[in-house]
Amino acid sequence: MPSEQIQWFPGHMAKTRRMISENLKNVDIVIEILDARIPYSSRNPEITRLTAEKPTLLLLNKASLADPRQNKRWQEIYTEGNTVCLLTDCITGEGINRMGPVIKEILAEKLRRYEEKGMHGRRVRAMVLGIPNVGKSSLINRICGNKKTKVENRPGVTLDKQWVSTGIGVDLLDMPGILWPKFEERRVGENLALTGAIRDGVLDIETLACVLCKRLRTLYPDELAARYKLGDMTDYEELSDYDLFCTIGKKRGFLISGGEINTERTAIMLLDEFRAAKIARITLDRFSKEEVRRA
Repeated sequence: MPSEQIQWFPGHMAKTRRMISENLKNVDIVIEILDARIPYSSRNPEITRLTAEKPTLLLLNKASLADPRQNKRWQEIYTEGNTVCLLTDCITGEGINRMGPVIKEILAEKLRRYEEKGMHGRRVRAMVLGIPNVGKSSLINRICGNKKTKVENRPGVTLDKQWVSTGIGVDLLDMPGILWPKFEERRVGENLALTGAIRDGVLDIETLACVLCKRLRTLYPDELAARYKLGDMTDYEELSDYDLFCTIGKKRGFLISGGEINTERTAIMLLDEFRAAKIARITLDRFSKEEVRRA
């Protein structure tokens, strides 16, 4: 795998960065949505920098696709100071009902001051941020109970800010998804590509599938073996990631003339099955709280 940095920063993301700075004064709290499968890789350091002075509710979204044990670990890692972390999922509805009460708990002192000033019933205003394709629009629609924002399974759909009123006493300022200009850690860029936060095509799909094989053989060998009928994974220890990738294609019968592996079809299948949690509920990021703090 080449060692150069992955760069993907469409022009509208620079505009979003400016909009965040300009609108922070208009909100009480920031809701930052992360992908539970990559809790570290999907946390934009620029958002952390821009919103450092605001109370923050972190949501580990798509929790039903991620490893339950790792969900709990990351929730503990990210809950500290003026930041609270919840698990949410737009499919199962997990955590959605807890958002309103938790936001009011975080802002209890500020809301008390509003009451003392006679500002009874003042609605909380929250800015909703996150990387592309993390499920912001789906989550907002789930909170609202109807279709308020456009939803598509590809990055870069929401291109401008919009206010959304909800039934939980919170008005949401939905902002476009934003990445940062350069991924210093190649692993972060690869993880974003694996989950679809970076549009498919930025990285070669066969290369990306080999990266996935490398991650899975290390973190989830038993689940990988079971899904693709590989048997004992120790039999594959000497194989390169590419050879393991080809073995999976052969097991699935993805062959073309001459008995060669159809690598494109194999790569698409692997990525689709990972993203749909058909291999297992998988979390790719593994760090301690100390490592996250130092990052």
